[in-house]
Amino acid sequence: MSENTTGLRDVRPEDAFDVEAVHAWLTPRVPALEARPAPRVRQFSGGASNLTYLLDYGDLELVLRRPPHGHKAASAHDMGREVRVQQRLRPHLDVVAEIHGFCQDPSVIGSEFYVMERLNGIVLGRKLPEGVEVSPEQARVLGETTYDTLADLHSIDVGPAGLADLGKGPGYVRRQVEGWSRRFRDALTDDVPPAEELMAWLAAHQPADVRASLLHGDWKLDNLVLDLEGTPRITGVLDWEMATVGDPLMDLGASLAYWVTADDDEEFGLVSTQPSTLPGMPTREQIVERYLARTGLRTENWTFYEVFGLFRLAVIIQQIWARYRSGHTTNPRFAHFGVAAAVLLQRAERLAGCR
Repeated sequence: MSENTTGLRDVRPEDAFDVEAVHAWLTPRVPALEARPAPRVRQFSGGASNLTYLLDYGDLELVLRRPPHGHKAASAHDMGREVRVQQRLRPHLDVVAEIHGFCQDPSVIGSEFYVMERLNGIVLGRKLPEGVEVSPEQARVLGETTYDTLADLHSIDVGPAGLADLGKGPGYVRRQVEGWSRRFRDALTDDVPPAEELMAWLAAHQPADVRASLLHGDWKLDNLVLDLEGTPRITGVLDWEMATVGDPLMDLGASLAYWVTADDDEEFGLVSTQPSTLPGMPTREQIVERYLARTGLRTENWTFYEVFGLFRLAVIIQQIWARYRSGHTTNPRFAHFGVAAAVLLQRAERLAGCR
């Protein structure tokens, strides 16, 4: 099995840290490091939030995560929360990485950080990596396994797992509709539709919470580590930063907004970020049916969750587009995000019957 080295690069100067200090702090916590020299460090270039590094000790590789510069632990970049979720979840879900240590002492590298095991495998982007082939049967199994695992996550009893305190109680659907609507209005630019009718539809059609489950918050193929040799399987799940407790159907709807299939219209295909268009991949309808059967949940209003997922993704893209237009980011891959946000809004409006 080849390891995932996608996005590894030399550490950016502004993201460098004291490697010797980390090594000294980590060695008592990982006995296998005794008498070894400090590791070679490389940085994962993917992601736009917490910073992630590979600590390469030769025959042992570990991963360090820290918040971006200028953020405190009380912000969205809460290292302790990520650690707590993974430590409490690991006994219940075997694709969660083992945490080797959590450092709350800012004198070591200037911020909190934690170190976890390296999850080996392949992480998929929009296209398959060079030399990787997936048959239609493998694609079917991969798609089903992806959402079977999400269903299993959502089926964990958060009380005994010690995770119930992550949520804010009943009203998750309402808070999500209100919160994402507010974020959209705050990020609106004059070249994107205002979508007031769509937001009114979401407010008017929101169902009650179906139950309180642990949600990943960003469930898609590029947050999964995969073994694609033979029958595909998930070897790890990454990025628990947005994990919370809330309505599981909202998590499923948000995830399926990314699930573009081969028979979707060309415009929607332009926003694809994962190879869900491969021959054999299940449709969104098949995924929902299988998920509901596996979890025992029922819904008479799936359209709401699908529309919400598209709207939420449109807001995320619009927020980036607003920063790009204002010059706060100059990354050229954001140059067409205004068009992408409009495409998602229009698709959501059609599903909701707003146009």
